[in-house]
Amino acid sequence: MMRFTRKLALAVEAVLDIAYHASDMPVQSREIAERQGVPRRYLEQVLQHLVRAEILRGVRGPRGGYRLARERRRIALGEIVRIVAELETAESEPEEGSDLGNQVLTPIWRELEDEAIRHLDAITIEDLCRKARSAGVEPGTRAQPDFTI
Repeated sequence: MMRFTRKLALAVEAVLDIAYHASDMPVQSREIAERQGVPRRYLEQVLQHLVRAEILRGVRGPRGGYRLARERRRIALGEIVRIVAELETAESEPEEGSDLGNQVLTPIWRELEDEAIRHLDAITIEDLCRKARSAGVEPGTRAQPDFTI
């Protein structure tokens, strides 16, 4: 069952952060962790899962970091929610309950979950970037190191 957890919020915000603050250089996890105020080690676990799911692409090296694996308009929130839900389902214990809950309430929760996912599938990272621009959020511009002598 889908839950709106801190890990889900972190994953969505990380993808949005990478999309919004992207430049010709990949976005480093250190920068994302600083902007989100989360431990880098925890963030890296989520980012690596998003790389395996082909939402993000990792770039190695001293100037490495993360990029979107495809265009912002081709990444829907619903996809990120499903990816994180799979991760959390694998980490959690199976839920048990009464017959009344399993046969009466669970179908209602699943129906609501399906409706929420359909709504989230209609929202793309591009939509969120537009919303951030219209809200006046400044995209990060990183000063590039100058190696001239």
